[in-house]
Amino acid sequence: MILDQMILDKVASKKTTFEDDKTSEKPMRSIAKAVSWRVIGTLDTLVVSYILTGEIALATSIASVDFITKMILYFFHERIWNRVKWGK
Repeated sequence: MILDQMILDKVASKKTTFEDDKTSEKPMRSIAKAVSWRVIGTLDTLVVSYILTGEIALATSIASVDFITKMILYFFHERIWNRVKWGK
């Protein structure tokens, strides 16, 4: 318990400078991460949808919508977290 608190104190007390913030992830990196993660997630959705429905056309439709909506949500999630100074 004491070790946990020491680690949290160390993380919380770390100060960032303008130079540190300036080198944080760029939007294009967030886009690349979003796309690569969504490819993996979409393949999972495709397989699960096919198993549940037994129809490849329906599974493909579900996976396509899932790919687009979750990629957009992930991009904004990354950009918001990039502004959070905690843990940097």
